[in-house]
Amino acid sequence: MDIYEIRKRNLVKLIGNQRKGACAERWGMAPAHLSQILSDKTAKNLGDDVARRIESVEGLPRGWFDSVPLSDAIAVTELSGFEPATEGVKGSAVLSAADLVKQMLAKQGSGLSDQARHRLLAAAEADDGGGTIELDYYRPGVVGDEVWIAHYDVRAAMGGGQIPHDYPEMLQDIRVSPQHLREMGVEFKEHFHLKMVTGWGQSMAPTIKHRDPLLVDVSIREFVGDGIYMFTWDNHLYIKRLQWIGDDQLSMISDNALHPARTIRADETYIQARVLLVWNANLV
Repeated sequence: MDIYEIRKRNLVKLIGNQRKGACAERWGMAPAHLSQILSDKTAKNLGDDVARRIESVEGLPRGWFDSVPLSDAIAVTELSGFEPATEGVKGSAVLSAADLVKQMLAKQGSGLSDQARHRLLAAAEADDGGGTIELDYYRPGVVGDEVWIAHYDVRAAMGGGQIPHDYPEMLQDIRVSPQHLREMGVEFKEHFHLKMVTGWGQSMAPTIKHRDPLLVDVSIREFVGDGIYMFTWDNHLYIKRLQWIGDDQLSMISDNALHPARTIRADETYIQARVLLVWNANLV
């Protein structure tokens, strides 16, 4: 199971016999968005931001969606073709969860890290059949560990502006090392504030080219100094340089000389994130 399969299983369990429309309203989602996540016919996934919001609304511990009951993990592995061996088992032929996990790791666990193998065994032995394995995909880790950064289906214009989606969807995750990012000069406090979006247009060339993936920090929601930001102005989403010029005004600057700068009011500019890195290794 990948992280999205785990979340979908937990979402189905959480909804139970409740009306999906009522759940969507309580969670601040469009009913269609929830239906698409639950459907087997679409590629919509439950992203980390929405998962954390639902956990908060429902009073669940942070990361609840990312945990998988040990019994479910065993069932899924068996469905994939794993057949436990019972020869040599003393007494009953029914294996314990710990025995099953040990056999699965021996046959199918070669791709797991030593830490992951240890945690699976520890969970199985601690609570046979009823344990829960927590997957720390989105929790802060030791600097240097690989982490997952969400890639959103958001196109921020570097020209005339894009109308943002009401409910951004996940495209894919990108696995990176926070230590490597910092060595490249990217400054951030927590890796779970980092997201990926896509630049759209030519006005920020050559710094940002059309369709360049961009690493942004979504914890920065106000002007913190000259730089490139993702922001909403006049109901459109932009990626531009912003420079403070005083009197509650900002200069919206394009790196492409063919696009002149514009003066906009700071109180009408809603910053969504600061751009930290163009995914062609150009620092901004």
